[in-house]
This record gives sequence, structure tokens and C-alpha cells, in this order.
Amino acid sequence: MRTAAVTLTLLAALAVAPAAHAHHGWSEYDSSKVLTLTGTVRDSGYEHPHGHIRLEVPGKTWSVILAPPSRMENRGLPPALLKAGATVTVVGYPNRSKPEELRAERIIAGGKTVELR
Repeated sequence: MRTAAVTLTLLAALAVAPAAHAHHGWSEYDSSKVLTLTGTVRDSGYEHPHGHIRLEVPGKTWSVILAPPSRMENRGLPPALLKAGATVTVVGYPNRSKPEELRAERIIAGGKTVELR
């Protein structure tokens, strides 16, 4: 019986590990460098653990990490405002090791400013 309990505990820990690993550690982002980018959404995802957009600005395309979908929805940012072709402004921090990635603190879409953190 004890062996079964230990085995189940280990299996549960292994099942949770990939989800925890997939989430971004915020220390990856340089909070001393605030960027404000305005561009065109090329594609977007509104899924867990957090939404994202690919934002085209003059000279570069950024991968922008947003908030979890439930938070975005609760704060008034439905998926329709992030559709391809939309113009948005994001304010956030660049990733320290991925020069094309940004963690958004806020987004302006459809005339609305939404705080994401």
C-alpha cells in the first residue's frame, strides 16, 4: 500500500513538471528597459498559460507574451481585438536572451488600454 502511494505521488509530480517548466520566469525579462511598440498583429493566440501575438513593427517582428486569457477577458481584452491586421501598442520588457521577445505589461487595442499584470 505504501509503495502505491509513493508511486502515485511521483507520477503526480511528473505530470505537473512539464506545465511548470512551460511557464515563463519573469526574471528572463529586463525590467530596466521599458519598450513601447506600435505595429500590426500578424497572428495571435488566446490560450493558456498566456496569450501571445506576433507584432510587426518597422524593421522587426516581435513575439509578445501577454497575460492568461481569463485575465485578458476579465479586463476587457477579447480575442477579437487581437486579430491579424489589427494595430496595437504594447508596453513591456524585452527578453534578456531572445532579442525578438517582449513581455507586455499593458496593451492598447481597439482604443482600450488594458493592464495585463
